[in-house]
Amino acid sequence: MSEEHGVMSEEHGVMSEEHGIDRRGFLQCMAWTGTGLLWSVAGGVLSSRTLEAKAAEAQAPSSRFDFVQISDTHIGFKGEANRDAMGTFEAALARIKALDPKPAFVIHTGDISHAQKAGAFDTVSEALKGVGAERTFYVPGENDVFADGGTEYLNRFAPGGPGRGWQSFDYRGVHFVGLVNVLHYKAGGLGSLGHEQLEWLERDVAGLSSSTPVVVFAHVPLWAVYPQWGWVTDDASQALGYLRRFGSVTVLNGHIHQIMQKVEGHITFHTARSTAFPQPAPGAAAHPGPLKVPVEDLRGMLGVREVRYVAGQDPLAVVDASLAGSAG
Repeated sequence: MSEEHGVMSEEHGVMSEEHGIDRRGFLQCMAWTGTGLLWSVAGGVLSSRTLEAKAAEAQAPSSRFDFVQISDTHIGFKGEANRDAMGTFEAALARIKALDPKPAFVIHTGDISHAQKAGAFDTVSEALKGVGAERTFYVPGENDVFADGGTEYLNRFAPGGPGRGWQSFDYRGVHFVGLVNVLHYKAGGLGSLGHEQLEWLERDVAGLSSSTPVVVFAHVPLWAVYPQWGWVTDDASQALGYLRRFGSVTVLNGHIHQIMQKVEGHITFHTARSTAFPQPAPGAAAHPGPLKVPVEDLRGMLGVREVRYVAGQDPLAVVDASLAGSAG
């Protein structure tokens, strides 16, 4: 592995020391779970700490902020992999509510519902209003759009927005971009952005300084995690081409229900776990899908990650706290 490219997963983790985590450090973080991810930004650099740690960094309030990523809540799921998906979702919410300082906002990276379960969108959006954040931003997963082509989702979460749910916003000097890659699935379940969205993205970032920190969030990974299972976006390379000139790009995805990380130059990719159930590691089963584990192990595979951006430090240092031991 070169100094500029690294891949880290829960089962096989390697990260160059240039990026702050080596194999030994990875093995010390095997409790990673990532259902909800707390991100902190200070001066344009991402960093992290466990939720349990009461770190006392001397950061000026104006120079940093926190936000949470939560993913794959699958409200309505009743399978053997988790008979109480609502209960584990509520446990993740409790972790978020306990954060101090409160997150500025929440990002949900899709599969809000399971098979577009009636009422799931309202359940999740109302619950997230109670975590103390200013607002929540959403992008859809395939479970949120497959029944009606996205009509309900778009009416609920993206009325009047550009295109079909993609979005961008700026917060304290950081540019955020939400992409939608589940409306035009390709053969084999590959995610796809489509020509219209790619043109919009090119225009959206064209006027930004290359020193602007950029955070991109979407459901299906924007790097080739495991194409055989559709864990890739077929036209992601074009989107990433518009982002490579920036000095700091962080890409947040869900979909695969497990933590993996990859670094390509100035772009760092993170996948998150689900609040509902795990999935097999790439290639470890005949096909992807809910993975049943011993009930006593389930919450140890679900959890929350806190991450912080700090100016002048290596861009990524990720440690996660599981839901093991949480009430419910």
